[in-house]
Amino acid sequence: MSNEKNLPYAVVCGGVIGAERETKRRPAGFRTHILICLGAAITTLTSQYLLLSLHLFTDVARLGAQVISGIGFIGAGTIIVTRDKRVKGLTTAAGLWAAAIIGLACGAGYVECAVFATLVVLVVELVLIRLEFKLTSKSTDLTLYIEYAHAVCMESVLALLRERRVQIESLEISRIADTDAPDAPHHYCALIPIHSRAPLRPGDLRNDLAALPDILTVEEM
Repeated sequence: MSNEKNLPYAVVCGGVIGAERETKRRPAGFRTHILICLGAAITTLTSQYLLLSLHLFTDVARLGAQVISGIGFIGAGTIIVTRDKRVKGLTTAAGLWAAAIIGLACGAGYVECAVFATLVVLVVELVLIRLEFKLTSKSTDLTLYIEYAHAVCMESVLALLRERRVQIESLEISRIADTDAPDAPHHYCALIPIHSRAPLRPGDLRNDLAALPDILTVEEM
């Protein structure tokens, strides 16, 4: 039996997931998720058509398998590594992958699973983020990204960290040119993983470090 009637389910499921990403202004939003989910559903329908209508005895799962692996190229485009070596877009990439598999389920006629999976994805993206924030707020490990104007500024940074009795796990310092010119002025950046015996409250160290002279940027990772 043909499953073309299930294509609207793929549009709805992809649109629901994409709408959540769109409200957060992520690179892949409403239309992208719909197209991926719909395209995956059509892929499954094409496999079924080749077998049932054209009687081509081939592996019907082969096209779907290529969707699952191929979606990684699109997902990779949503992942960004910032200058402070922070990775962003992983949740959006995972959502695209999930949307593709939901589309495959819709095309195969497994609508119940597709709808349930869509609800689970929404719970993960809307509800579990609060749990993630609570777990992070109780963490005793943190990585600081600091940009500063002069090399001697690091001495005051390390002195403040020692005053707070945090353990410095390592220290990575790089020099960044302000422009592309060969003789351009430059500043410095540092990655400092730290450990504390007590939970580190978000923002405490950042605010104190940002108040130091010649500190340009402080980020907690």
